[in-house]
Amino acid sequence: MAPLSPDIARARRLVVKIGSALLVDRARGLKLDWLRGLAEDVAAARARGTQVILVSSGSIALGRGVLGLPAGALTLDQSQAAAAVGQIRLARAYEEVLAPHGITTGQVLVTLEDTEDRRRYLNSRATMETLLSLRVVPIVNENDTVATDEIRFGDNDRLAAQIAVTIGADQLVLLSDVDGFYSANPKEDPTATRFDIVDRITPAIEAMAGDPVSGLSKGGMKTKLMAAKTAVQGGCAMAIMEGSILRPLSALAEGANRTWFLPDGDPQVARKRWIAAMKPRGELRLDAGAVAALGAGKSLLAAGVTAVAGTFGRGDPVAILDPTGAALAKGLVRYSAAEAKAIAGRRSGDIGAILGYAGRGPMVHRDDMAL
Repeated sequence: MAPLSPDIARARRLVVKIGSALLVDRARGLKLDWLRGLAEDVAAARARGTQVILVSSGSIALGRGVLGLPAGALTLDQSQAAAAVGQIRLARAYEEVLAPHGITTGQVLVTLEDTEDRRRYLNSRATMETLLSLRVVPIVNENDTVATDEIRFGDNDRLAAQIAVTIGADQLVLLSDVDGFYSANPKEDPTATRFDIVDRITPAIEAMAGDPVSGLSKGGMKTKLMAAKTAVQGGCAMAIMEGSILRPLSALAEGANRTWFLPDGDPQVARKRWIAAMKPRGELRLDAGAVAALGAGKSLLAAGVTAVAGTFGRGDPVAILDPTGAALAKGLVRYSAAEAKAIAGRRSGDIGAILGYAGRGPMVHRDDMAL
């Protein structure tokens, strides 16, 4: 039996990537009618109970038009200047089209370095989780005003996939200038065929990826396939579809041409598997009450920790042991070793006074723990 396509109407947490060519016209600037249609789709998804994160290109394309920069490749300085000017307009445009639907927006700017540094990764994840809990739609973009080649994603396809994995999204949609993944570049090969579903990314599939076909967009099929590999390994289904139609997410739900890449499990299972494979940098030994709480699916509080060993920082993996020293779980700890030792066995309400600043909640959150 052929695998079933994911249903966007059932998405719990949805990341949507918008390419520059969909959002910006070289001659006329921002495509406001299209953006208003997307806002209607976002509002409809929110009404279904889906949390939505938008990863949007377009700041450089908008800014270069305002600044009157010439067509063609820009220098790094010109690109960063264009981004500085365009990012303000891009954020304001999203705010203005979503506000009539009662939706608050928040801007999140990241670089590749932010996802590779554990402290920055945890900070960005915590920020987006908090925004979503407050019913905000985060608008994410690469921080082009400060990023250099060494700390760039270089395209928002891979950024969107990394964001999807970071926040545990179950679906990612790349709105692009092509209507799916083809066996060859359809603009060059009339015999190319589109895949409705890719259930496994094989070497043969990778060999089919082509090059960019848009003058504004940097992300070609190779980068989309790289994004797909990141997403599916993190338990997130990913779709590639042509996005220029008004209300593209509604069109996807109604059966528009697309390619779905199917995930390896769900986001939570993938995250737990990733945590379980990490090498611990320390140990937390628990009392019997904490062991019972973990068995009931609760987070690990400082009050249940009887001993701390090792040298670790916030976000590092630690082994979680029962009172006899037997391994119970692995988890990503929210405090450094020094902080953990200071608050071990203490009530949550005492942590602020002990550390001199507000605590970060549980010692290890249940979402960051693999039993």
